[in-house]
Amino acid sequence: MPVPPSRVLASTLVVAFFALAGCGLVPVDTPRRNTTDPATVTRSIADVERFWTAQFGEVSGGDAFVKVQGGYYPYSKADPPPACGGQQAGYEPNAFYCPSDDFIAWDAQQLIPQLERNYGPLLVGVVMAHEYGHAIQARIGPSNQPTVVLEQQADCYAGAWLADVLAGRSTAFKNVTPAQLDDAVAGVLTLRDQPGTPATSEGAHGNAFDRIRALQDGVDEGVTTCAAYRARNLPVTEIPFSTEEEAASGGNLAYDDAVQLLADDAQSYWQRTYPQLTGSPWADLAVQPFRAGEPPSCDQPDASAEGRAFYCPSGDFVAFDSTELGPYLHQEIGDYAVGMLLGDLFARAAQERRGEATRTEQGQLTVDCLAGSWTNDMITRDQSDSRVRLSPGDLDEAVQALLAFGRASEGDGATAFDRIAAYREGVLKGLSACTN
Repeated sequence: MPVPPSRVLASTLVVAFFALAGCGLVPVDTPRRNTTDPATVTRSIADVERFWTAQFGEVSGGDAFVKVQGGYYPYSKADPPPACGGQQAGYEPNAFYCPSDDFIAWDAQQLIPQLERNYGPLLVGVVMAHEYGHAIQARIGPSNQPTVVLEQQADCYAGAWLADVLAGRSTAFKNVTPAQLDDAVAGVLTLRDQPGTPATSEGAHGNAFDRIRALQDGVDEGVTTCAAYRARNLPVTEIPFSTEEEAASGGNLAYDDAVQLLADDAQSYWQRTYPQLTGSPWADLAVQPFRAGEPPSCDQPDASAEGRAFYCPSGDFVAFDSTELGPYLHQEIGDYAVGMLLGDLFARAAQERRGEATRTEQGQLTVDCLAGSWTNDMITRDQSDSRVRLSPGDLDEAVQALLAFGRASEGDGATAFDRIAAYREGVLKGLSACTN
């Protein structure tokens, strides 16, 4: 979240050349599960083939589905994958589709076991559905699109398969819970490009914001929407760092600067936009940082981030834990994770002030959309006199923050999957998308 005028995020349409449709996957985080099932990949592939047997005609003009003909290959350091197009690759923790020989291969030594341990078997299914998406491209095209478009189209196809799973038609994954879905989304986030990767780079897959958007497109819209992906109609938010200084800092402000500048910017945004919602002026909203475990007194706080941040309707102020929660978000995720927290609190106050719900599932989704509308304003406003602008990675930080304090449990409430979708709606379409 840099301040200099040269650092600005813009939504672009990318133009590049077609490259081999493969996937470089580098999972992060510490494993949370202790066991893996070696049959998960086999079951996943069979289920994806079941899905495409039913759906292929929708995108092929009625042609029958033909399964991958070259085979499926688990590999390891001692037993590398087959040559693809006559070229033998070395061992990498990867999963890929080979278009010239029509086969799918995956690292069974490190990548797949780690993904399953960290995020559960559903993520393994999503990865295999993504690779099968490349096989669909080999059958019906397109063949002349930028790599980032092809990768996100494969993400979209994986989302269409995921929708089929959630609808109860899968033979491999039954009764998927909201928590399992959010775990899979968290896993997809780890497979993003590194912040600052140009979307035009050979092998670019997309940032987390774009990849999860593509996955959710598939879930919401199905295979026909995915098949229509082209550079001309796919908004890509992935951009490089603009200066060496920005790259060195990761685009991050110091914590205290981030809190002050972001709070001031949110205040200014709602001063300009709140009258559009209510016809009334925005009264300045007090922001009260507090020490962990010592929140200011409030009757029935409207809580966020598991109660460590809240809007207080009776006192008309927002408060957050500034000694543990805030620094954790800043250090472990980045400065715009702090922005996501403040965006949530200001949006919560706006909803409460205008007499709308925040504590229902739909109310929370509206809050997330309103927080996204503030981000949209940062992207689309006149940048010449703006003190706060987005940098590469900031949208990913917002998504990570939603996962950090919005993950589903087995109970009620909006899932992180749905909250990210609502936030994205506000980011891409602005305030009007949240209030219609």
